[in-house]
Amino acid sequence: MLKEVLEIFSNIGIRDVIDMTIVAFVFYKLLMLIRHTSAEQVLKGLVVLLIATKISELLRLYVTNWILKNAMTLGMIALLIVFQPELRRALEHIGRTKFFTKSIVEMSREDVSNNIEEIVEAVTYLSRKKIGALIVIERETGIGDVMETGTFIHGDISSGLLINIFIPNTPLHDGAVVIRKDKIMAASCVLPLTENPNLSKELGTRHRAGIGITEKCDAVVIMVSEETGSISVAIDGKISRYLDAKTLRSILKNVYKPENQKPLFRWKWRQKDEDYLEKN
Repeated sequence: MLKEVLEIFSNIGIRDVIDMTIVAFVFYKLLMLIRHTSAEQVLKGLVVLLIATKISELLRLYVTNWILKNAMTLGMIALLIVFQPELRRALEHIGRTKFFTKSIVEMSREDVSNNIEEIVEAVTYLSRKKIGALIVIERETGIGDVMETGTFIHGDISSGLLINIFIPNTPLHDGAVVIRKDKIMAASCVLPLTENPNLSKELGTRHRAGIGITEKCDAVVIMVSEETGSISVAIDGKISRYLDAKTLRSILKNVYKPENQKPLFRWKWRQKDEDYLEKN
């Protein structure tokens, strides 16, 4: 037995090592991609079916084995439908490489600083007045389909414009504002709601919509609660709440200046959010 194992290892060349490394890396990335999503549970169910099929074959349970094999055949087609969001995210991730995309940092430092200050000023004002707001900052993944659901603006970023958009009972206050680079592209946009069942019940439609869009692309979303005036930020389907102006400014600097290579979520998570991550 030991001799056979040693013989197998002796036949492994450098190409085999590279090949296995690539496959392992791809599988790791795929697992990270579906982590904390409904697809993760589907994958677990598929593994159980594979084990059950093998056991039924060994025990010669012919009818059960036939049913399971046919279920697996149909399941391969169903997987393409179930994993469609994850497949889309994977392709978008590949498409966000530097070779294919232009970074939002192609603006001058002065413009970047001005835009950040205008956004922070508007958000802090809305927070003090307890005016609900939902601001989506587009990054590498284009969200033109989201913009089409709202009203086209294409205006310069200014605190006055952002504040006026979200003033209650105005035509554009209900919905999200989308910012692309140094422009407010659209307002009153409709965002997809998150399907995550484990979020706190304290979160309303505005926060769930903000989280929902970040599950589908790499956008950063700023939310202001109408009830409490608290400021929240959502990135990659995760939310951090009760932020102050200083923290928000730091986050925006990382959004517009990713070359700093600092993590976007440097602030401390709320205990509920931390408990949720540990459970999942």
